[in-house]
Amino acid sequence: MNYKKLAIAALLGCTGIPAQGTDLVYRPINPSFGGDPLNGPSLLNSANAQNTFKDPEAVSPFGSQSQIQQFTDTLQRAILSRIASAVSGSVVDANGNLIPGTVTIGSISVTVVDLGTTLRITTIDSSSGQTTTFEIPK
Repeated sequence: MNYKKLAIAALLGCTGIPAQGTDLVYRPINPSFGGDPLNGPSLLNSANAQNTFKDPEAVSPFGSQSQIQQFTDTLQRAILSRIASAVSGSVVDANGNLIPGTVTIGSISVTVVDLGTTLRITTIDSSSGQTTTFEIPK
């Protein structure tokens, strides 16, 4: 009998309270669907943190090289950078304009040809026979 009294009291207690509510308003979170653009980086970081897939094609910049191989590659890039600076200093005048002609350093030669409206720059490695050509407007 106590259960009936308790159920009736609970039922009567709930009927006296008026129901209140507000309209539901949809606000998108994702900027792709109209949400705030500032949410983009946060959503991307959250997705990357949850991503367990690892690309089998991805290779680290040094791969599985030893430290001496990494050092040798870094040294080679530094020397090539200095050679490129020396060559660019030889083919550019004081005003920053390219000077037509050929500059050779070791087995690498750089040729600048004036084509009127453009300049053609050709790099040739005589030891391997590789050639690279590109044109830039004057």
